[in-house]
Amino acid sequence: MRDWTLKREWIYGWLLLLPAMVFLFAFTHVPAVTTLINSFFSTPRGRRPAKFLGLANYDRLLNDPVFWKVLWNNLWFALGTIPVSIGLAILMALWVNEKLAGRSFVRMAYFTPTVLPLIAVANIWMFFYTPGFGLFDQIASVFFGSTHTNWLGNPATALNAIMIVTIWKEAGFFMIFYLAALQAIPVSLKEAAEIEGAGRWTVFWKITFPLLMPTTLFVSVNAVINSFRLVDHIFILTDGGPDNASSLLLFYIYETAFRFWETGYAATLTVVLLVLLSALAIGQFFFFDRKVHYK
Repeated sequence: MRDWTLKREWIYGWLLLLPAMVFLFAFTHVPAVTTLINSFFSTPRGRRPAKFLGLANYDRLLNDPVFWKVLWNNLWFALGTIPVSIGLAILMALWVNEKLAGRSFVRMAYFTPTVLPLIAVANIWMFFYTPGFGLFDQIASVFFGSTHTNWLGNPATALNAIMIVTIWKEAGFFMIFYLAALQAIPVSLKEAAEIEGAGRWTVFWKITFPLLMPTTLFVSVNAVINSFRLVDHIFILTDGGPDNASSLLLFYIYETAFRFWETGYAATLTVVLLVLLSALAIGQFFFFDRKVHYK
């Protein structure tokens, strides 16, 4: 009787998981495998079917200067946005976790950019960056006289301008996770450290920050994924220009697949993106997991 009960519970458990598993395989695993297979074929044209090319698409990728440029752009974008976003998120969470006047309003103000649609955010910042009458040029003209800076049209500043938009939008989102983690830390730990004579910096570095490591792992993985899947802001603000100065890897995949209609080569680029993200995620898990156990 007990064996039948356990078997029935096992069946019920798998039945409850079945809908999620179907969607997971249908919209994640099957497309990934299909993309891997398509990366070895040419792009079908009209009635002409796709032909098996072997590693020709990958050889083309290795000799594609645009690919290496957008990959470098993406790495620079990730290095510039992830640490700054996470650092600002921690600082904001520490501040709004304290007892201060208008704390609820400050929390709402920090989180507001997160709930705004990506297209709306891009249009807001396009107004800020507009040469001559944009917000930044208007402020600069008050202090430095008349100025017309083409932030989005200059190859030296276009990518950095998009990085600022990304940091502004994501820092508040990450702050919510750190705020929840801070509120879960027992107050007694901080009080015991202060009784022992520890200062605020020592309490943060020796107690608070190590206890935030699991949250940092979660946030950093999401930040890496977000930094490699940005399309909306680029599409509205710069369209990848000038001369691919602000183009990132996923935007290049979008252009290759839906503008130039080279789905075979786009599949190859997608495989590289998936491999890169997987390697970065696994590396983060090993790095932060060791930190958590060490602390």
